[in-house]
Amino acid sequence: MTENLFGDIVTDEASMLAGSLGMLPSASLGGGTLGLYEPIHGSAPDIAGKGIANPIGAILSAALLLRWSLNREDAAQAIERAVSRVLADGLHTTDIALDGQPTVGTTAMANAIIEALG
Repeated sequence: MTENLFGDIVTDEASMLAGSLGMLPSASLGGGTLGLYEPIHGSAPDIAGKGIANPIGAILSAALLLRWSLNREDAAQAIERAVSRVLADGLHTTDIALDGQPTVGTTAMANAIIEALG
């Protein structure tokens, strides 16, 4: 219990380096190629169904799955590049936008990343 609590505190604090809990993926790795992949924020029930959740943590969790469980470094890097490209182009969800910046919802951000994958 203490390890999980401590780990949760550390990930919450580290998320501020990236700007938001919505940005970070996580992996709980087992033996061999087994793993559980999810964004560090979990299901975010307080904003469920509102279309405002940042999908980047979930998308980057898929990149971790590709890298560590499926041995697809090429696909993982493609996803990471697409996320970086969309952010560099200035697309932001509400959790990572600076005051006055326009924002997009969950679907628009996910679609932009999919499009950037080309």
